[in-house]
Amino acid sequence: MNDTIKLQEIMADYGDRTGLTTGSHAPKRYLWTDAFAVCNFLELFQQTGEERYKQEAFALVDQVHAVLGKHRDDDSRSGWISGLAEEDGKLHPTVGGLRIGKKFNERQSGEPYDERLEWDQDGQYFHYLTKWMHALNRVAQVSGNMQYNRWALELAKTAHAGFTYTVPASQAKKMSWKMSIDLSRPLVSSMGQHDALDGLITYLQCTATAVDDPEMPAKLNLGMEISEAMSMCEDKNWFTDDALGIGGLLTDAFKVTQLIIHSNLQLTDMLSTLLHSAKTGVDAFSLTDTLNYPAQYRLAFRELGLSIGLQTIKKMMQVIQQHPEHFPEQQSLISQLADFSPHLSLIKKIEMFWLTTTNQQSNTWTEHIDINSVMLATTLRPDGYLLLR
Repeated sequence: MNDTIKLQEIMADYGDRTGLTTGSHAPKRYLWTDAFAVCNFLELFQQTGEERYKQEAFALVDQVHAVLGKHRDDDSRSGWISGLAEEDGKLHPTVGGLRIGKKFNERQSGEPYDERLEWDQDGQYFHYLTKWMHALNRVAQVSGNMQYNRWALELAKTAHAGFTYTVPASQAKKMSWKMSIDLSRPLVSSMGQHDALDGLITYLQCTATAVDDPEMPAKLNLGMEISEAMSMCEDKNWFTDDALGIGGLLTDAFKVTQLIIHSNLQLTDMLSTLLHSAKTGVDAFSLTDTLNYPAQYRLAFRELGLSIGLQTIKKMMQVIQQHPEHFPEQQSLISQLADFSPHLSLIKKIEMFWLTTTNQQSNTWTEHIDINSVMLATTLRPDGYLLLR
């Protein structure tokens, strides 16, 4: 089946299932999944030229803001998380951050921490917010409406202020992994391994787009946030053998490659470091033999994240070869990318496994059907998610 047709089918089912395109049930919004879905609708618009897909991306953005930008129905609080009045909240829907969209309400102040339960409790995740910034930035790029990028910048300001804190002994900046819905208290204080990296690259991405915005307000300048994120990234080890984490590193590397080209940023050292960490990680992952396990022992969305990331290798190689003036260490980078060649067969292996009907009948697929299906759609046609321009 044609990948575009399959993408259309998956996204139509997703829209019906989550209440985006039907009014028969309340919308079921989840920030990570919806960020990928927005990019998939943009990809369908660019593949088919059908205006309805761009409108579905717009509609999904509006619905996410209306649902996840406000307090939960089972919360004693109501209205916009930011505390703004209704009309002001519509104008600045991200200024209070956005909820994750978990099944249960957040852990209340004074309530004991339960690690297992915390996974199902609401709040805000920084790495979900950066995904939404990316989605908003992509809408701005595809539509030409810079309001979406301004919302991304407002979200960046809010997220950075809410999640970062200063360590008293060293004055170093760190980030909490999970915050309360109103960003008033940490729910999980430990720092996500790649959160500062995701923040830095996403800030640079949104700032690069803002250069073309004549109405960009000075207060949305991310200079301080970029500087602090850079300091948090210094001398960090990005190695992970988690499939989703490796895919994220490669996606970040491709973003960096594009920023070097489009914004003339001096980031080749960062690019080389990300490629080294991702290569070491995928080498280690391949030794686990995870991709030969039955479906019930696997998490599709984590593997699909790796598949999406691996698709950036050939794209990066092409960009670097076409723009040698931006890459003084061109041959070294090409060599690093060539080292991924033995792993590129994993793209089709992962795709074909999760396209198989029997594997989609496993409980690990059906229990996470929204995130699994949307990321499967992304790996079939990834440019809506991967390309910055």
